[in-house]
Amino acid sequence: MSAIARLIQPRSVAIIGASADASKTAGRPVSYLLKHGYAGRIFPVNPKVSHIGELKCYPDVASLPEVPDVAIVLLGAERAHLALRELSARGTAAAIVLASGYTETGDVGARRQQELLEAAGPMRLLGPNTIGLVNLTDKIVLSATGALEMDTFPVGSIGVVSQSGGILGSLLSRAAARGIGLSKLISTSNEVDLELADFIDHLVDDEATKVIALYIETVRNPAKFRAAALRAAAAGKPIVAFKIGRSEAGAQAAVSHTGAMAGADRMYDALFKQVGVIRADTFADLLDIPAALQTGRRLAGRRVAILTSTGGAGTLVSDDLGMAGFETPAPDAATAQALRDLQTGDHAVLDRNPIDVTLAGLRPDLLRGAIKTLLASPSYDALVIIVGSSSLAMPELMAGAIQDCLPLSDKPIMAYVSPHAPDVAALLTQRGVPAFAAAESCTSALTALLHRATWQASDANKVAAAPVPVDDLPGGSLDEAQAKTLFARFQVPCAPERVVSTPAQAQSAALELGGRVVLKILSAEITHKSDVGGVAINLSPDTIGERLASMTQQVQAHTHKKPERFLVQQMVSGGTELILGTSRDALGTAILLGMGGVTAELFKDTCLRLLPPQGGLSRTEALSMARELKTWPLLDGYRGRPKADVEALVDAIVAFSNMAAQLGDRLLEAEINPLFVLPQGQGVRAADGVVVLAA
Repeated sequence: MSAIARLIQPRSVAIIGASADASKTAGRPVSYLLKHGYAGRIFPVNPKVSHIGELKCYPDVASLPEVPDVAIVLLGAERAHLALRELSARGTAAAIVLASGYTETGDVGARRQQELLEAAGPMRLLGPNTIGLVNLTDKIVLSATGALEMDTFPVGSIGVVSQSGGILGSLLSRAAARGIGLSKLISTSNEVDLELADFIDHLVDDEATKVIALYIETVRNPAKFRAAALRAAAAGKPIVAFKIGRSEAGAQAAVSHTGAMAGADRMYDALFKQVGVIRADTFADLLDIPAALQTGRRLAGRRVAILTSTGGAGTLVSDDLGMAGFETPAPDAATAQALRDLQTGDHAVLDRNPIDVTLAGLRPDLLRGAIKTLLASPSYDALVIIVGSSSLAMPELMAGAIQDCLPLSDKPIMAYVSPHAPDVAALLTQRGVPAFAAAESCTSALTALLHRATWQASDANKVAAAPVPVDDLPGGSLDEAQAKTLFARFQVPCAPERVVSTPAQAQSAALELGGRVVLKILSAEITHKSDVGGVAINLSPDTIGERLASMTQQVQAHTHKKPERFLVQQMVSGGTELILGTSRDALGTAILLGMGGVTAELFKDTCLRLLPPQGGLSRTEALSMARELKTWPLLDGYRGRPKADVEALVDAIVAFSNMAAQLGDRLLEAEINPLFVLPQGQGVRAADGVVVLAA
């Protein structure tokens, strides 16, 4: 049995610093273990008392009659490490440290936290600054959360891992009130040792857990998290994550457009998408989505039937589903006739969607017949049932009617409880029908079900790229010519160009490049050349010399520096301008693709992919990035426009990602903007470039 398994299912628990006063935090763990039916052995440790209730209390760790599987350490930050050293020496598998006063308090606390780790030795640690863990499956509560004052909790198949202790208690009490059954709840908090990924990994193997819910402040070990999440996906256990910290102000110092557009929160979006994690947009989603996923039902498409006894509520749901891209079509002819055959009067409207069965809450036979008909209909992939006020008088009748129909289909079935009736919603949820108090929750749940049905792991069969010589590269910012030379080494096509210093050289270069050209200043310091008048387009050999002279004056007026070198570049036209860049942060290296040109930051039509642990992106991933853009139709022949050379774009994305992967930590930023994607068969051209390398 692993140390984590013993932590979650201990046969014996020592409570270090236990209090005989159950009203105090130090008195709660013993009280809660007894109250909620822990069947193992409990060893309170407190030299000042001989007994806590009927339990013998021991003066110190050395006096314990056996080695406990787990210890809850209730001592303050200045003494907790002493208890850990004694527990580790006796061979305890794991300890839970509740005290605060560690890294969250600054440098002194950080040193204390390191002291904890050293004192623990081979013993595993949960915390510090944690509220502990709750194993509802086996009636084991190793926690001091006040939420455990409740007498009973519904036991279910959702495992929760939270980096916040307070949120653990919040989720426990909210789930209980809503009839949502949980299996395990673990607060990792400061994560001096055991962390988020360790418990994801454990819950993958936990037979009682079908869905994993995460409350995330930060992912400290991205590689470990990625591996655990992919393992969960392979095991068919969806992960739902609520990540706080969406607002950010740290991207402004970036040199490239990419750095400004690929903020930390978008990096999390990219990570979650690539490993199959469903992101909860709201805190409520963190329970709503797992409640729908734990039913195990699969969503095959976007067509939803809405069965309602109250027209307004049905319209609310229909409207919100439509905003998220779901369809609510009217019944097909056969389904409509089957629904009409159920009528015994003129109160029901059964041939449109939402399908209105007025007063169905008082007529379970009509409700049951309508549900059976809609589940059997080929027109629908899911069913949302509106529970109106008419059901309040006899909620058991409605819940029973819906429950009777569950075995007839594996299509998702959920309920929107229109009146404020939390007891009715809890009853339905406990009967296997996830019930929500907001129309938007139905949309969130169905979106998550669709994500689970359509998500696929990244293409693992990509071809490894051959290494490219890069030892001669200088450190710092490269100028545009140097940047494009680097891109070309990795097989990213660039527009033909020449470096010049004088009007005469510029005229000669323009003639050599075939007439129409672009003139740009060449500087490693000035990356946004247009802002200082450092770009001129559509020049001819006759006009370029004079334009070089005026550009020199204009740039000097803006920057107080006289440009000495210029770039004459073949004019590229007739293509779609994209931006292709890379950005790095603690989560890893991301590749960004989006609408390019000078409006790149204005429109922000971009998508991200994090590089895998080894190598660049696959062709499948590169193509999916292009298709994800709102402006994808411009590449795909929008309104008679020539189709773009998407194959060449995919080649360029893969090549650029291989460059980022090979350079690794040396590459701080890199960007091509614009990358012209020309009509089919004509390829792509990098028309500008930024590269910043570590010294």
